[in-house]
Amino acid sequence: MTDIQIAKTITLKHITKIAKKFGIDDNEIEMYGKYKAKIPLSFIDKKKAESSNLILVSAISPTPAGEGKTTMSIGLSEGLNRLNKKTTVVLREPSLGPVFGIKGGATGGGYSQVLPMEDINLHFTGDFSAIEKAHNLLAAIIDNNIQSKTKSLHIDPRTIGWKRVVDLNDRALRRVIVGLGGTTSGVPRETGFDITAASEIMAILCLAENVLDLKDRLGKIFIGYTFDKQPIYAKDLKAQGAMTALLKDAIKPNLVQTIEGNPAIIHGGPFANIAQGTNSVIATLMGMSHSEYTVTEAGFGFDLGAEKFFDIKCQSANLKPKAVVLTTTIRALKYHGGADLKLLTDENIEALKKGLPNLEKHLENITKFNVAPIIAINKFVSDTYAEIEIIKQFAASKGIKVALANVWAKGGEGALELAQQVINVVETDVSNFKPLYEWETDVEKKIATIATEIYGAEHVDYTSKAKAHLRKISNLGLNHLPVCIAKTQKSLSDNPKLLGRPKDFIITVREIEIAAGAGFLIPITGDIMRMPGLPAQPASEQIDINEDGEITGLF
Repeated sequence: MTDIQIAKTITLKHITKIAKKFGIDDNEIEMYGKYKAKIPLSFIDKKKAESSNLILVSAISPTPAGEGKTTMSIGLSEGLNRLNKKTTVVLREPSLGPVFGIKGGATGGGYSQVLPMEDINLHFTGDFSAIEKAHNLLAAIIDNNIQSKTKSLHIDPRTIGWKRVVDLNDRALRRVIVGLGGTTSGVPRETGFDITAASEIMAILCLAENVLDLKDRLGKIFIGYTFDKQPIYAKDLKAQGAMTALLKDAIKPNLVQTIEGNPAIIHGGPFANIAQGTNSVIATLMGMSHSEYTVTEAGFGFDLGAEKFFDIKCQSANLKPKAVVLTTTIRALKYHGGADLKLLTDENIEALKKGLPNLEKHLENITKFNVAPIIAINKFVSDTYAEIEIIKQFAASKGIKVALANVWAKGGEGALELAQQVINVVETDVSNFKPLYEWETDVEKKIATIATEIYGAEHVDYTSKAKAHLRKISNLGLNHLPVCIAKTQKSLSDNPKLLGRPKDFIITVREIEIAAGAGFLIPITGDIMRMPGLPAQPASEQIDINEDGEITGLF
């Protein structure tokens, strides 16, 4: 059966029962129908959170075959619950861009899913819509101020970096002209659209710890300069109050359930190749406040989402993960070893061995943060005994724990070995998290550290535009901010064609965006875009609904 067919066979529990299992009275949650709810922020207890064991699920460099990181996260949480460890999985919300594009939804797969999968993948509780509206409200306020004759801040339109956003893949919106149509329609200027997941407001929502922190961060959003070179922030336009009001419900994390009836929290959805790639601090702390174990994931490979999880989110919120589960598939390793995409289900020991350096590099990167890694082999029916043994032998040679996980087919039962390995690592207390760099380090050094240490680059080049941006950052006094590098997910380098473990390559930073409200800088490398496009055959072609309201085609 397909994922959506499996999801439809499950009899969902009322969300009040899930809340009770999580540890919150059913009168305290804010219900969105029978199976979804918002949790008030008052249920975060930082003291209790300190005693929860935070487990990060990451992956090797992703391939078109898919690695199943979210599926693994959900399955692991089910397995830990089966071993009597009260566990909550905390995930990001799906963006409609991938849902209708090429990647599909983000609710797991097979018998390792969060439910109701149709609702979660399509609109959910409206958080993305609220973020989109808050972002575009600021854009409208900026253009209104430029148009104003009485309250103008004399913003130079040529310096405005704030675009608009929409939660769809739409390449035609990357660069647009606004203000056409005469003097009553605004001042013409060039701008563009990003996808909502790349919005700075998404990043802010995911790093804010409460409503007042959210409002303060929104006020710090850098807009551009006046004609006399003075910086302008959102607070200068008195925009932060109204923006925060639009986000009053979106800031609250969402409670749903897994297939096996365990609590799951889903909140926020920044991509890892163009943003910080992890769910909200609020959601993570909420899970940790009510669970012995909290399982979360970071987008794409360890070089993207996990690095940002450690260097940005963990430093910002003072989180200390106890272990990293590195999701690995035999298909992906064969692809990194040169096997044809169409032949990945064929046994190919040679290609598998050639692909192992990609796994090896990600494992090395995990140890740089002083956190213990565990290899999770995400089992597919095409995997052979000989291929599985190759990875187990590799892990043994490195002294790294490994587990075969059959979570798609068996859910929590298929994750029992992995769950026990996680428990063993936590109970031996071998991890002592440390970040890769200190925030106060020079911006170029921070970028170089990530590029050379995590990606394996020889050095970093900067375009003239990026060098100008470095000077701007220095003049604004923002050198102390961490860096959130935008880079292709397909390779450790900034060239998507360099698979495996590339060496002797150069990372090129072509520009650097400022996210002063979120509290980080965004160096943009290679050809990465913050507004994706649809593929030749978008997933939307398969999605349909009948007269009874039954949705089909989601995956």
